[in-house]
Amino acid sequence: MASFGYVALNGQRAKVTGSVEAADRRGALLALKGQGLTPLSIAEQAPAKGEKSAKGSFWTLSSGPAKKMKPAEVLLFTSELADLIEAGMTLGAALNSLANQGDPNSGVCVVAADLRDRIMRGEAFSDAVGAHTETFPGIYGNMVRAGEASGAMVEVLHRLTEHYERNQSMRSKIVSALTYPCIVLGMGVLAVIFAMIKIVPQFTELFASMGKELPLPTRMLMGMSEGLLKYGILYAIGLVAAVALLRKWCKGPGRMRWDAFKLRMPLVRGLVANGAYASLAYTMQTLLANGVNVLQALRISEETCGNAVIGAELRKARERVTDGTTISGPLAQGGVFPRMMTDMMALGEQTGNLPGALGHIGKRYEAELNRNIKVFTTALEPLLILLVALVVGFVAIAILSAVFSATSAMGQ
Repeated sequence: MASFGYVALNGQRAKVTGSVEAADRRGALLALKGQGLTPLSIAEQAPAKGEKSAKGSFWTLSSGPAKKMKPAEVLLFTSELADLIEAGMTLGAALNSLANQGDPNSGVCVVAADLRDRIMRGEAFSDAVGAHTETFPGIYGNMVRAGEASGAMVEVLHRLTEHYERNQSMRSKIVSALTYPCIVLGMGVLAVIFAMIKIVPQFTELFASMGKELPLPTRMLMGMSEGLLKYGILYAIGLVAAVALLRKWCKGPGRMRWDAFKLRMPLVRGLVANGAYASLAYTMQTLLANGVNVLQALRISEETCGNAVIGAELRKARERVTDGTTISGPLAQGGVFPRMMTDMMALGEQTGNLPGALGHIGKRYEAELNRNIKVFTTALEPLLILLVALVVGFVAIAILSAVFSATSAMGQ
């Protein structure tokens, strides 16, 4: 059993402090509720010199800059908030409890504290969430608003947790698929740079002392090595600047072209397209299942899909919707989405279970994403090995051809 120090309000709304014994933090919250107290803050206490001293300090209003939460932190925040409310805490008390966890200057604590303060001033939770657009996307605020209207806030928070878990899982799979190829490519580039800087110059001095014209591959290799030694810093600066400009172009005026290119690129398009379709289906399923109307669901999906081409098509589909309910036809008109996807959506509309159909679509394209990840990694490994072999082979041929040329001249 651990000891938890607390600050709470009693039945007369007076502030009281004390400690309670419990197996964990949730047990302490339940114990306080059983005593008729409303927790304001709670922290586990650790023994020090025979006494109990608070392991963490109670929350105080931070005047630091506003911060945001990362997606993984939003997932944990949502899960814990659902657990606290389900345990019987009020929304304000639950937010206050989360604001006291960990570093008070962390993004989670700062955002949770601001949400709590807004709730205490009388704002709706959906409006408070809407003030943190960098942390909570449109889907979050709209689902919370639906939960407020239906009185099913805990269920909505659990569904949001599942939504973030699915997105995190798909993102982790794609990152894992790209990690090994990036490592292999990076090691190959470093090996070539090392050879150009340290090994080739030694052969250059040897070949120059022979006074014989070198073969073309050797001259090319020596020229590249000399250029790298003289202008390597400029090359590095130019490469960094080019990458920065390319990133800026891809996020700005060239985003539509870049996203369209990713949807057509061999090997990569399977990852990008299936990941986008699965995420879109799950997002719309979550929204529609919680009472968000079709047009609003399309708008939120457009903002959160992450691909400009798909987002533009969702915007056009929203403009094509006439009856406000059916979306399969407008989505099929653009030719961007697969026929299988729109047909399954049409079937869900006919049976009156569009969220269920979207769930099946999400599972189908998530399975397709897993298959494409295997294909991508299987195909990319030999391609990278071949690329490294060509570079290393060129270096070896350039050096050996000069050696053979020199030895043949000595034998004459």
